[in-house]
Order: sequence, then structure tokens, then C-alpha cells
Amino acid sequence: MLQTIINAWKIADLRKKILFTAFILLIFRLGSAIPVPFVNILGGGLIKDQNAGTFLNYLAMMTGDAFNYGTVFAMSITPYINASIIMQLLTVAIPYLERLQKEGEEGRKKIASITRFVTVGLGLMQSTAYYFYVKSAEYIATNPATGEPYTGVPMVFQAVVIILCYTAGTALIMWLGERINENGIGNGISMILFAGIVSRVPTLITQFYDDIRKGGPYYVLTPIAILSLLLTIAYIVWMDNAERRIPVQYAKRVVGRKMYGGQSTHIPIKVNMSGVMPVIFASSILSLPPTVQMFVSNKIAEGSFWDKFFSIFKSDHWVYAIIYFLMIIGFAYFYASIQYNPIEMSNNIRKNSGTVPGIRPGEPTAKYIGKIINRIVLLGALMLSVVALFPILYSLVTTLVLKKFFNYPHGMSISLGGTSIIIMVGVALETVKQLESQMMMRHYKGFLD
Repeated sequence: MLQTIINAWKIADLRKKILFTAFILLIFRLGSAIPVPFVNILGGGLIKDQNAGTFLNYLAMMTGDAFNYGTVFAMSITPYINASIIMQLLTVAIPYLERLQKEGEEGRKKIASITRFVTVGLGLMQSTAYYFYVKSAEYIATNPATGEPYTGVPMVFQAVVIILCYTAGTALIMWLGERINENGIGNGISMILFAGIVSRVPTLITQFYDDIRKGGPYYVLTPIAILSLLLTIAYIVWMDNAERRIPVQYAKRVVGRKMYGGQSTHIPIKVNMSGVMPVIFASSILSLPPTVQMFVSNKIAEGSFWDKFFSIFKSDHWVYAIIYFLMIIGFAYFYASIQYNPIEMSNNIRKNSGTVPGIRPGEPTAKYIGKIINRIVLLGALMLSVVALFPILYSLVTTLVLKKFFNYPHGMSISLGGTSIIIMVGVALETVKQLESQMMMRHYKGFLD
């Protein structure tokens, strides 16, 4: 990977693209540190328990802690991701959007335009909810004696300014991502998400340093955690490159005096075909109960039914791990059903005079492809679950060991979860592949000239 980047740096055109991408990511990180007027979040940030597993922790992870400190880019790219997911689902349910998707470049431009409006709408909704949460946490600058703003500005005006600043941050970050798509390297949205997650790596290093300083069993547990993270990265690289190839044989056909076809090829199906989406879906849903608990915690008696119910949704609970595992598998099948249509794949093979060796064209081919996809989805979901559940299982195991043998109240948690690692490694691999393809294009251009 490093050699690819070095080789790309030697090409003037690619060097400009890399520098442009780095400049956009720098703007993103600066925006993540600029405070919003009338918001004053000090101390450890808005989120006090970094391991609570709430939706707020999830947003903090996705925004590179901008959400935690209420800066301009507090909403980050999450509204755009949610809007893209919604549009992807609606293209299956709404015939008009399905037709647009099949219209080629013009149709995709219209869908992209609609996605932008949906992004701004979601950003406005999230910004409004975020404002009321920040206000309830008493992070809006007011005089405690009178309840009025120190500046004399009406609270309504403050609310409008705060909400519009966060919404504008969402629109700006979406625009920055599109600029990377046009003039930079890699997918803009993925690169911004990558930069936000990488910004939390110093926090992870600090966490490991603090654990080492505790001494005792942490002298053993911390190196194990570091080694496990490195092995997880290697595992994700292997998983991301794994694929199942369905062989296809095309019949020979004569057009004029030339003969076409007759070659053997294959249809590659990635083992991890749904990427990180099942993990994101499952994390989002499972983080809702702890988030609700944050707003009603003062009304829940200790030891009551609701207290026990909400406790199982903590990220270090074994029931949470089981539900998380099942939801990842379920969403993997759901997402794969949207991406792959065995009947359509079978028809495309048949239209191009192709056949799967040993399988009759038409319905038998569709059933064969569907059977393979179902097996691959299950395998990919299980492999994805290993990565997603590792931080939870590590925390559970260390809690059990430390409580039983050393009388410590808590285990050792890893702040950089499986979702973060999958996104980081996936974006890095995709960016390197894009660099390699662009270098190859320039190489062949020079060869042909």
C-alpha cells in the first residue's frame, strides 16, 4: 500500500489529487474544532460515558468526536449516509425512482439531487433534536439567575442560529465530499468518514497508555489488545478480498466474417458483499434503547423491570452481543437481497448467449445463483460478526477475569470498535485500488502514445 502511494506521488496529476484530498480533509478537521455560537460544551464533552453504547456514542464515533463537543460539523456526514440508505431502499419500493436508476447518467444525477435535499432535511431534523438535547444538558450560554442569555439575545434567535449552523455544516460537509469525488482521490463521503474515525486513534493510544500505567494484569491485557487489533486489520483485508467466482461459458457466434464469444469467464461475488452496512444498521437500532434511557433515567427506579430491560442493551452485556449477532446476519441478507437479483443475473447471462457449466439456462440458473448467494451471505455475515463482536467479547472476558482474580469492578474496553476498523480498512483498500487503476490508465496511455 505504501509503495502504491509513493508511486502515485511521483505522477504530477495524481499528486495534485492527493494534495487536494488532504486539503479537503484538513478543512473537515478544522470545522470539527470550530465551536457554534451560543453553545459552550467544556469538560469531557457532552457524552460522559464513552462506553455506554448509546446512539450518541455511535454519532461521536462517526463524527470524529465533533458531535461530542458541539462543533460546526457535529452532524458530520451521518445525515448524508442516512439519506443515501433511504434512497437506496426507496428505489426498490417506488417505481419512479427505480426508473430513474435505470435511465443511466441523467437518472443518477436526478437521484443524487433528491438525495441532497433529503440530506439537508435530515440534517435539519437532527440539528433540532441535538439543540434540545444540548439545551437540556444546560450547555447553552445563559444566566443561571434569570435564565436569560448573557448577551441579551432572545432564546428563539439562539435556537435558530444554532440549528442553522449545524444544518449548514451538514450541507457544507456534503459539498466537500462531492469535491473529493470530482477532483480528489477516493470516494468523498468515505474519505471524510475515514478522517473522522482516524482522528480517534490518538484517544485509543492514550487509552492503552493509561491501561499500561494501571499495572498488574494490564501489563498482559494491553499487549493482547494491541496484537488483537493488528490481527483484526489483517483479517478484514483478507475478508474484503475474498470472493466466490461463478464460472460462465459464452457460446460462439459468427457475425459477418468474424467469430465472437467462445471464451470462459466468471461472475465475482464478494464474500463481504454488504460491507459494513449490516453493522451500521444493527448498531443504530440497538443504540436506541440506551438513548431513550438517557432521557427517562430519572423516572426509572433501580432494580425495576425497566431498569433491568435497559441494562441488557449496554454494549458489555452478553444479551446485547447475541441480539447484535442475529441482527447483523438478518441485515446482511436484507442488504444482499437489494443488491443482487438472481433472476436478473440469469437473464443477463442468457441474453449474452452464456451459460453456467452444468446448469440449464433460465430458472435453474437463477436458483443456482440464488443458492450460492445465500451461502455466501451467511459466510460473510458470520465473518463480519467476528469483527463487530470482538470488542464486546474482549470486554466481557476481561471483566470476568479481572473481577474473579483481581477484584477489579470493570474490564478493559477498546474504544475503537469493530465498525470503525471495518470502515477504516475498507476505505484504505478502496482508495489504494483506485490509485492503482489510475496509474495503470496513465501507463497504458503513455504506451499507446
